[in-house]
Formats: sequence, structure tokens, C-alpha cells
Amino acid sequence: MLPFKKSNAYIYTYAAHEDERSLCRLELRAFFGVDPKLPVFKSDVAIDPSRSPFIRERIEATYEGDSVDDLSIRLADMPELRESFKVTFVKTNDLTVAEKMTYEDQREIERKIGMRIKGKADMRNPQRRFGVVTVGGRWYFGPYVKNRAEWLTHTDKPRQYSMALPARVARAVANIAVPRPAGIAAIDPCCGIGTVLVEALSMGIDIVGREINPQLATGARENLAYFGLQGEIVLGPIAEANAGYDAAIVDLPYNHVSRITAREQLSILKHARRIANRVAVVSIEPIDDMLAAAGFAIADRGFVKKGAFRRDVMLCR
Repeated sequence: MLPFKKSNAYIYTYAAHEDERSLCRLELRAFFGVDPKLPVFKSDVAIDPSRSPFIRERIEATYEGDSVDDLSIRLADMPELRESFKVTFVKTNDLTVAEKMTYEDQREIERKIGMRIKGKADMRNPQRRFGVVTVGGRWYFGPYVKNRAEWLTHTDKPRQYSMALPARVARAVANIAVPRPAGIAAIDPCCGIGTVLVEALSMGIDIVGREINPQLATGARENLAYFGLQGEIVLGPIAEANAGYDAAIVDLPYNHVSRITAREQLSILKHARRIANRVAVVSIEPIDDMLAAAGFAIADRGFVKKGAFRRDVMLCR
């Protein structure tokens, strides 16, 4: 009997529409420190797929082998399960067109792997789910987690604002600013109706909001309460923020819906630089010179489009 090889790695798959691909890759770089070239990749970083609007699933690579047969042999050492289970073949992989599995091949792999697991299989309502996937010429098996797309529940808010960030974009920007929330204090100093706050708080990010417009601040509080989220929203400009933060998210106000001058925009950025070490800035206009004038260096960047409308996202330090 060949000894099994335990792995501390995770396999992820992801997908993004062409208009969001740049933003997706920026989020992946923030999470994993790499820019995956394929829609499936391996990493030693553990991220809950539901945090991302782009990551589709994660397999904890507990066992691995050179082939499906090799992998199934190694599963002989897997402890017996008390819960029911299901094995899922992960369709996103790096097989060539000639190597792609038919539907029958996929079910056969699931059956072969499932037969090696000591426990009760349940295809409809399993208590535990496992995945089997191939990447880089190896086969991996382990606990399977699918994205729950929680951000979808946040699209229907009681208070809306025409130019607010879409929920999935806000969620990605929150992740870019705070990829690892533990011990991180964040602020959204121009929080509007709280779109970023809703996404950040729902992911367990410690974040507070500020808003200079009383109506928008009230709307933000209503939106948080609607989703059962608790967070502080202070009425007042960023200039009055005195506490220090590890990260800030600034969806820079612009003249399409509010009167603001370039000087006022620069002031917002300078104060963001004053109170936070890491700042994700969203803008609909080129602001590289303004960011430099505020004392920022752009560490990474991406963009998202909807038709001709484009938002740039800059990660600044």
C-alpha cells in the first residue's frame, strides 16, 4: 500500500465577465499575491469562496495522487465518516481539449472515488461535500466549498442611489482593501448609502463609515439595519476623522451627481492618506496626478466597465 500524501494547499476556480476581468484579477492578487493565468489554480492561502464575487469554489487538497487510480488508493487511509457525503467532479480544470472528460467519465470518477470512502453516500442532501479536481498534472481530493453568492441578497436595498457601486463591485473593492480582516480596522469615509459597508460588514470586516450628507447617512443606517448588520456611521466630513485605520475605501465623489471641485477631491485623498495606511480608491476619472499630489503611491490597479462607463480601482499606500 502506497503511503498517502497530505497537502496543505487549496484549489480554487473562478470566473468573470470580460467587463469585470480586470477587477477580478486585482482581487485575486490581493487575496493570493499572484495573478493566475488559468481559471483553476493552487494556493496555500485559505479564502472562503463566498467572500468573492468571482471565486466559484474551493477544494481543500487533503489527498493527492498522480492519477485517479493513485488518488483512490491513497484514500484507503481516510478515516470513516459519521456523516453522509457526496463527491463532486470539478469541471473547471487545466485539461487540454483532447483530455477533457465526458459526462460519463466525470460520473465514473465520482463513483470510483466515492467507493473508497468509508461512509454513507447521499447525492441529494449530503452532510459533507468533497471535490475531486486535476490541475498541474496531479489529482486532488478534499472538502469542497461552493460560493454561496451572498452579495446577491444585498442588491435589493430599501435605500438606493443611482451612482452607488454595484454590490458585487463593492464586495470586490472591500476585499482588495482588506484581504485578511483579522485585526484590521477599516473606514469608508464617504460611505454614501452604505453599499461598501454592507458588503464589508457581512464578511466580518471591522469597518466604520462617515458621510457628510445627512440624507445619505440616514439611508446607510437603514440599509445596514435592513440586513441585520451593526456598524457605526458618523455624520461629518473626512477632515474630522482623527482615529488611525489600517485600511480605507474611498469611492471618490464626482460631479455627475454632486457638486465637488478637484480641490475638494484632493482634500479627501489627503485626509485618507493621513488616517489610513492602505487605501482602495474608486474613481470614474483619471486621478493618478491627484493621488501623487496626495502623497500616494499606486501599488496595484484594475478597472470595471459597464458599456462605456468605467470605474478605476487603485490600491494605494
